[in-house]
Amino acid sequence: MSEKPRKQRKRQKNAPHHRKRRIMSSTLSDKLRKKYGIRSLPVRKGDEVEIMRGGFKGHIDKVAEIDRRNEKVYVEKVTVEKADESKEPYGIHPSNLRIKDLDLSDPWRKEKVENISKEGN
Repeated sequence: MSEKPRKQRKRQKNAPHHRKRRIMSSTLSDKLRKKYGIRSLPVRKGDEVEIMRGGFKGHIDKVAEIDRRNEKVYVEKVTVEKADESKEPYGIHPSNLRIKDLDLSDPWRKEKVENISKEGN
């Protein structure tokens, strides 16, 4: 596999949907790291995240939508005002987020997190 940055960017941009899920991971908060022994997980709708970089730094809210095609995460109440004064959701790259609380309502995800946790300990 090539080490050239141009080819790495191309590979990430053109990755299939199932690989983009892994690419779109965010770090866990210190509390969750200690609890599960995991450093990062793919972001999901319903997770509570903290924005770590940019103009919305420090904002904590739930994930409203995920756009894997453009590698953006949309957080509730994070909007920008357009010229016609309408509000538009602002996309944030998952590397600039920290997961504060996991949405474990999906039994598959809950089992997956617990299994990863057991393997690490």
